[in-house]
Amino acid sequence: MFVRIKTSPNTKKTSVQIVKNMKVEGKVKQKIIRHVGSAMDKDEIEQLKNLAEYILLKIDIAESRQLTLFSPEEILKIIIESRSKNSQKSVKVDINNLREEQRVVVGIHEVYGQVYKEIGFDKVFENPVRNKGYNEKLYNLVMARIANPDSKRGSVNNLEKNFGVSINLDSVYRMMDKLNDKVIDDIQEIAFKNTQDLLNQEVDAIFYDATTLYFESFTEDGFREKGYSKDMKFNQTQVLLALLVTKEGLPIGYELYPGSKYEGSTLSDSINKVKTKYKINNIVFVADSGLLNKANLDYLEKNNYKYIVGSRIKNSTKSIKEKILKIEEYSELTDDLKYKDLENEEYRRLVVSYSMKRARKDKYDRDIAISKLLKKLERTKNPESLISNYGYKKFLNLKGDCKIELNEEKIKAEEAWDGLHGVMTNMKDESASFILSQYKNLWKIEETFRISKHDLKMRPIYHYTENRIKAHIAICFIALCCVRNLEYRVSKQQTKFSVKRIRDELLSYQASILKDISTDKKYCIPSVITAEVRKIYRVIGVNITNSPFELA
Repeated sequence: MFVRIKTSPNTKKTSVQIVKNMKVEGKVKQKIIRHVGSAMDKDEIEQLKNLAEYILLKIDIAESRQLTLFSPEEILKIIIESRSKNSQKSVKVDINNLREEQRVVVGIHEVYGQVYKEIGFDKVFENPVRNKGYNEKLYNLVMARIANPDSKRGSVNNLEKNFGVSINLDSVYRMMDKLNDKVIDDIQEIAFKNTQDLLNQEVDAIFYDATTLYFESFTEDGFREKGYSKDMKFNQTQVLLALLVTKEGLPIGYELYPGSKYEGSTLSDSINKVKTKYKINNIVFVADSGLLNKANLDYLEKNNYKYIVGSRIKNSTKSIKEKILKIEEYSELTDDLKYKDLENEEYRRLVVSYSMKRARKDKYDRDIAISKLLKKLERTKNPESLISNYGYKKFLNLKGDCKIELNEEKIKAEEAWDGLHGVMTNMKDESASFILSQYKNLWKIEETFRISKHDLKMRPIYHYTENRIKAHIAICFIALCCVRNLEYRVSKQQTKFSVKRIRDELLSYQASILKDISTDKKYCIPSVITAEVRKIYRVIGVNITNSPFELA
């Protein structure tokens, strides 16, 4: 292509055009690619010529990218199809003619891309043909969050740098604005149905918990609010996320609340929505002591739900506490675990367990706290300031105006509770072993929150409008569903890999796209394939090879 200056005898104007030589029936003809403008004098011709040169440069850059950069979908399609056709064929090329055009991470898009589509997230937006662009942007953002979670701007940069995907940031925000409440409800329904399919329709227990997600902001606006922060960011705004998962850690759904919402008041709302959405009744709800209050238990019992909820046994009545502390009366469950069944109320059952391992940890944690306290007492010139610290206050006595000493009686009283833990339930016919084992599975939701917060970096949140905040959480939820889905499937192959381990292994599987400059043929050279990567690929039913092959 080049810039052509063309004059005509019939007019005083001079045309400035971008043209391209093309061969038609053996003859070279010029095709006008773009008419830049018409000029009346030399100055105008020079200005239009400069403009044409600038446009030509942009066209050259765009065509160069088109020739060398494929989208991940195109790369994967080409690699998968070519691998099946050509992986067994020998490749004979002159190595001096090979030039690397592109190097991309293949594992993330190839494996998680298939998981994403199997779950059904590839058709989140209605009318997939018309909304193809939005579905593709959502897909790529989810892949970027799994591979290297970052802000939306950071994700866009990462996609272009490592995956050959170029996305306009403004178009990302437009896609997020399309993630309205209806689409988010559809996302959660897709997640729940997939979990049912994965577990052969058996969802017999739902584990519930809530956490806070903070913003790098101190300004409240009605949805971003200050409240009790589980991240100890009390001066920053936050939202409250309530999450429901299975005992395998597979996500079922979630609800998002303003930051000042009390965690204990979210249970009935979330359960009611789950019941309405998914038509499930015969379920055991498991939650920690943060959800233990009379209103919640009354709600669960009124609606005929079974529940197992952590109990604050130190707040029990005097008579109950006396029974709890008689550890010699406990029944043995395992070498480390003993238990006692107590009827707390007419229709509720309290199961208290004692673990020697937990007792050692409780003592260790308390000793560390007291050691730190003594060091602070030695260093501080104002011992009274420690009284405001709740973690230390319970072990201190204030004597006179400023004398502070350890309260040995309180320390001894605290030791009596080492190793003890209680759960409240309305399940009368199940064994104590069953009750305790179900509650023990609650760590799965804690692990899910850890994955959400750390592996997928759900927080801090950088968006400010309510709709964008909800869209951000929805994108993170989709990513969470994908990583938990694959983690569960890998574990079923007798291989336990963490979400981080799977991600790191897939990031290591890359491919170089080479071009033979003498023939214009393209070849793929996969990177080294580890045994772990092979196992992960086998889970999705794909056998891979590291032999070079020609791209179809």
